[in-house]
Amino acid sequence: MKVLLVTHLYPPEHTAGTEQYTAQLARGLTARGHEVAVFTSEKDVSRPHLSSSRRTHEGVPVFEFVNNLEYAGFRETWELPEAEAAFDAVLDEFAPDLVHVQHLLNLSVGLPEVAKRRGLPVAFTLHDYWLQCARFGQRVHADTSLCREIDESRCAECLGSLRYRNSALEQTAGRWLAKLRGISGVDLAAPARRVGDWLRSKEPAGEAPALPLEEVEARGRALRERLPVSVDRFLSPSAFLREELVRWGLPAAKVQHLRTGTDLTHFAGGERAPRGEVLRLGFLGSLIPVKGPHLLLEAYGALAGDERERATLVLHGPEPTDLGYRDTLRELAARTGATLGGPLDRAGVADALRRLDLLIVPSLWFENQPLVILEALAARTPLAVSDLGGMAELVEPGVSGFRFPLGDAAALTELLRGLVRAPERLDALYGAPVALPSVDDQLDAVELVYRELSEARA
Repeated sequence: MKVLLVTHLYPPEHTAGTEQYTAQLARGLTARGHEVAVFTSEKDVSRPHLSSSRRTHEGVPVFEFVNNLEYAGFRETWELPEAEAAFDAVLDEFAPDLVHVQHLLNLSVGLPEVAKRRGLPVAFTLHDYWLQCARFGQRVHADTSLCREIDESRCAECLGSLRYRNSALEQTAGRWLAKLRGISGVDLAAPARRVGDWLRSKEPAGEAPALPLEEVEARGRALRERLPVSVDRFLSPSAFLREELVRWGLPAAKVQHLRTGTDLTHFAGGERAPRGEVLRLGFLGSLIPVKGPHLLLEAYGALAGDERERATLVLHGPEPTDLGYRDTLRELAARTGATLGGPLDRAGVADALRRLDLLIVPSLWFENQPLVILEALAARTPLAVSDLGGMAELVEPGVSGFRFPLGDAAALTELLRGLVRAPERLDALYGAPVALPSVDDQLDAVELVYRELSEARA
């Protein structure tokens, strides 16, 4: 088959969970003889807003739509005719047999409708709560508290503080950079990002007016009503996410629970480093507030001095683009003696997991099927995770690790203290194999979905 994957961002510049999942799917389908291409967005203020280009990544054609967030209003964050036109042109050029959507952030709710008008089957993997929550799909309020129930009047208040579009100054600077790149041919993406981060750090803080409630209601109504008409099958990696989105309004008959496959080849043949006298604690992931690295540093810092001498903590992840949060993490790490170890490549992740005695995942949102947890399970690395959503679904206490109350630094400190004092508790984990779908298992299931949808359309 010819399969077009649709996602909001794509490697090599972007390597979060959805991007890695999509790239893994592209590699796997290609290896099985399918012809695969990717349609994605990219924010690059050194290129013209709404322009299109083409590149190749790992042998897969990548059609890139430049979205520099120069929106006229909130509606364009979820319905963008220019993205639909660019997508329509890619359908002309690539002529796929099926479209598989991974994310529509920075694109448009109309993309599946464009595919449907051509008679193409459409699958849609649900990676987060973006359909419910325009705040990056994380269901976390502006004050960082968890959004347990969708209340669109509260959404209107929350979204008032969301920077969903670039400022006038950033837009002007971006146009000049794009013009300069057009004249010189020099790629200015990296310095442009640094300038953008600096400009945002200088913006004055203050109370933001609520977004008009009718705009929030229009978004929710459109996503609930339009997507189920144009999407043939939704795929949910976690049972928790499926239940939440069915409760929100997606038709249960169209939402299938399909677990994420783990690339076990990274962990085959590798031996775990034996536990020593000093407990090796770690965090692997994006260093952003919703992932909770500050909570982990606070919990670790609350250990007594002699307890911290019997444990080390290293946090691996790309440096935060939020300069204030970056400085907060640096200060906490310096004060507690923890290490900010920088990002890791795929091989580095496997090596790090084998060396860790405990991986902590202190996320402050529901999560879905965090890739780092799946990889830790494959590496037989003990886990300590927040007791919510897809995290709790994956980690069974006493079998593969421990859970602690979401956002409770004191409870996490007590858990770490107990393990520092009695590290032999870690040795009792993984007494039996943990059942994990492999990438091949996932590909088998995805191919079956493709066949079912294609036959139904035929």
